[in-house]
Amino acid sequence: MMATAEETLYPPSSLEEGQTIARVIKATGNNIYSVELPSKESILVELPARFRSTIWMKRGSFVVVDGTALEDRDNKLSGEIVNIVRDDKAWRKAAFWPKEFVKVVVEESDDEESTVGKLPPSDDEDV
Repeated sequence: MMATAEETLYPPSSLEEGQTIARVIKATGNNIYSVELPSKESILVELPARFRSTIWMKRGSFVVVDGTALEDRDNKLSGEIVNIVRDDKAWRKAAFWPKEFVKVVVEESDDEESTVGKLPPSDDEDV
């Protein structure tokens, strides 16, 4: 279990043929996940037994999908999750990270007043 968790911390030097990074859209049940490829295509992939109950994924996290792993099966699954991106800061530095998944930095402008930590306006203020 620890070896599996440790394996997901650092990116490999390169991805094998047929592998790509995808963003998790949602869990559809029975260890099947809907993921979005860099091409914006949505596919269904399976989470193998070695990751089950070991590493939890949430919406928006990234995984490495092998599109050739389930070619011999005749079903709706388009691939298998072969790795889970846990430290995305390290993974984003890798040469194979898709430019479509580049992290967007939101800059705050000084013109707008921040509403963080403030109560919403009351109905009395509208009068």
